[in-house]
Parts: sequence; C-alpha cells; structure tokens
Amino acid sequence: MLLLITQNSSTTGGWFSQRFIEGGPFFMSLILISLLLSVFFLIMATISLNKNEEKFKKMISLVSEMSLLGLVLGILASVIGMIEAFDKLEFNGDIANMGGGLKVTLLTMLFGALTFIISRIGMVILKWFQKS
Repeated sequence: MLLLITQNSSTTGGWFSQRFIEGGPFFMSLILISLLLSVFFLIMATISLNKNEEKFKKMISLVSEMSLLGLVLGILASVIGMIEAFDKLEFNGDIANMGGGLKVTLLTMLFGALTFIISRIGMVILKWFQKS
C-alpha cells in the first residue's frame, strides 16, 4: 500500500507520504500518533469547554503532554539521524553520503516541531474562548 501512495508523488498527498517515509517510518509514525492524540484531546477539550472545567483542564494538560512528546520524539530522531550520518561519513569518508542521515534529521525535527506548534495554537485558542 505504501508503494501505491509513493508512486504518485506529484500530488500534495504523495509528496507528504514520500517525505513521511524518507523521514523514517518508525519515528514519523510515533510523532504522527502524538499529533493525532493531541487533536483528539483538543476536540474533547472543545466539547467540555464551558461545561466541565475539570475535564477541560485535564484535556488541555493531555494536549500539552502530547505536544511535548511529539517535539521530544522529533529531537530524539534527529540525534539518531545525525549519528547515522556521521557513521556513514566515518565508514565511507565521503561527505556526499551524509545526505540520507541529514534528511532524517531535518524531516523528523520538522514534523515534531509542527506537532508541537499545532497543538499549542489549539490550546491558546481554547483558552481564549474559555469563560473564566
């Protein structure tokens, strides 16, 4: 199924799925799960916005935790990608072969940062609409 998605990379969805796989499916999947959980908790917080303050605070706390988890997973994957890049450099002695490791580093860091930013923007919007 992933081959079918990545074959048509001219579309936006194909481009995203190609970058997802290039970034390393394991860490990118973990970051995606943290993003989806953040969105889920944001929806739950929206539902309980002015109805149940205790549940709202709990959901906002969970959004915060999931956004930080996505960011930290992106940083961890970046460190691992840098280690892979330097291993390739040490093994081959050719700097041109570092590209794959650096791509993993940048893509996972970007996806983790986007997860963090999206979640934080959602939290700010919900807190803005919350009645004190």
